[in-house]
Order: sequence, then structure tokens, then C-alpha cells
Amino acid sequence: MQIGDKIPEILGKDQNGNEIKASDLLGQKLVLYTYPKDNTSGCTAEACSLRDHKEALASKGYTILGVSKDSASSHQKFIEKQGLNFNLIADTDTTLLQSLGAWGEKTMCGKTSMGTLRTTFLVNEQGIITHIFTPKQIKTKEHAEQILNVL
Repeated sequence: MQIGDKIPEILGKDQNGNEIKASDLLGQKLVLYTYPKDNTSGCTAEACSLRDHKEALASKGYTILGVSKDSASSHQKFIEKQGLNFNLIADTDTTLLQSLGAWGEKTMCGKTSMGTLRTTFLVNEQGIITHIFTPKQIKTKEHAEQILNVL
């Protein structure tokens, strides 16, 4: 996906099994962020940064929505443990991650594997991507401030 592209219509199911569609979100702006794994240090730091700045983002009209390949039950535990105040999509088959271009080859400790590429998409009221934060740009502990700085 690139700036100017429309996000997919079917986003997936959240931690409670509710289907989330782009058409249901029309009229609101969206921080759609993809992350590798619930309850890992970087992903927790990023989620908590967004949690702690939810009101500031909401004041600019943004709703937060996270996506990983973790299960709905894993998301529920992550939300409870970290006190998250936004929904997480359980993209267990990576359909959404792949369509967003946030699934690809990663190298860690010299080993290459496929996985989620930490990416954030800012989406306008019509479902169009207006800004993309790439994996190399995202600072997990300060990510909400990074977003607020471009708004």
C-alpha cells in the first residue's frame, strides 16, 4: 500500500470476534498500526505509547486500531495486561497484513524468516492512506509522539 491507496474493505475480526470493515469506519480518521507480537517488549512499548496518547490522537479525530497475526484470545490478554483502550485485529492468516504490504522477509540474528513488518498507516475519513511510517522510522516508545508530530 502507498499514500493515496484505499485500505481494504474487510479488515478482519477484533479481539471479541466482531468483524471490522473499512466502510464502518468512514467519517473517522484512523491510526492503523501493524506489529509483530503481543506481549513482547517493542510491541508493548508501542501499544502503551498509543494508549497513553489516545486522547491527544482522538482530539485530532483519530481512532487507533492495531493488527497482528496473534489470536483473539492473545489480544484479549494483551489488552487486559496492558490496559489498552483500543481494538486489536486478529489477522491469524495474515490476509490483511499481506494486503497492506506489512508482511515480508525479516532478518534477526542472521536468520531470515517471514513476519510482520512494524508499520503505521494514517488513514483519512474516506479510507485513504495519507501517511505511512515504515519499520525503520518507528520508535516504539515514542510512536504516538511521532504520529502527533505529523498531524
